[in-house]
Amino acid sequence: MEVLAYYLPQYHPIAENDEWWEPGFTEWTKVTAAEQLFRGHVQPHLPRDLGFYDLRVPELRAAQADLARANGITGFIYWHYWLGGRRLLERPFAEVLASGEPDLPFCLAWANHSWERRWGTKSERGQMLLEQTYPGPEDDQAHYNLLRTAFADPRYLRIGGKPVFYVFSPGELPDPAAFVERWQTLAQEFGGLYLVAMLVRSDYANHVADGFDAAAYGRLPIDEHAFFPRARRLLQRRGILRGPERHPYAEGFPGVPPATLGGTIMPVVTPNWDNTPRRGRDGLVITGATPERFASQLPGAIDLARQAPDGEQALIIRSWNEWGEGNYLEPDQEFGHGWLNALRQSLDDAGLR
Repeated sequence: MEVLAYYLPQYHPIAENDEWWEPGFTEWTKVTAAEQLFRGHVQPHLPRDLGFYDLRVPELRAAQADLARANGITGFIYWHYWLGGRRLLERPFAEVLASGEPDLPFCLAWANHSWERRWGTKSERGQMLLEQTYPGPEDDQAHYNLLRTAFADPRYLRIGGKPVFYVFSPGELPDPAAFVERWQTLAQEFGGLYLVAMLVRSDYANHVADGFDAAAYGRLPIDEHAFFPRARRLLQRRGILRGPERHPYAEGFPGVPPATLGGTIMPVVTPNWDNTPRRGRDGLVITGATPERFASQLPGAIDLARQAPDGEQALIIRSWNEWGEGNYLEPDQEFGHGWLNALRQSLDDAGLR
């Protein structure tokens, strides 16, 4: 079974973020400025062993890979940004590809969404910064040509000999079935691709009919039945109560898909969630997140992953380093290696290491 983690390349300055935010802006800018917004709110979440790193540093990327491998992660899923021919945040992965280091397996996930001003004050949010467009077959060809070198890399994750490629929001593609057909045709030199639909948006459930090979499926570990969060949500909607939306952490894996979903499922487990560094009082916080509660999700997720055919089984962690959303495995100042220890022990208990 593959044990994969989404990997965010937002930790180095780029010209676009300098223009949209401030010179030198990275994910750490928001993470370090996060504030406690209610009693018991744990913020800021700060890194420990790896510090406030810059992903342009190869020694740092090697240290991440060593840490991941030692705790059962078999590969990273790097977020990849292609917006109608425009690339963003490409440098860290480009350097991984060009250097041959680190040697940890990897694959790519196309984050096919527009870039909007979702951070900052309420009046600022919603401004379009860079729109995701789909110009047509010529753009698909250019996009595929860009990725050929990655697909050919010996470290690239394959299932059935085919390079694995994730699509964040397949429902936003103008014609998902046509996209699948075109990309499978383009990739005949590799025997095709193993395409995974990420079911983040609940309005898309046609991955099987559209030709995707599998779906990455998971839900935030929220206790939907707790009374006080529901009451608080009602007060917030009426404008009586201010502050981020809060939910207690649910024990056990909450991401069991409906029986009607069908197809091969790769379960997605989220260890923790607090996106108030990005969204402030409009954010969402899962309270009571601990490594022990994270560990409570893993047996159910592993059982679900084992229902996939042999050779296609994968467990996905969301994420390795999404510090601005509070979902990460890297050592922090609150729990140290707690998140990684929980994952490693759960994999050991399941006989997966």
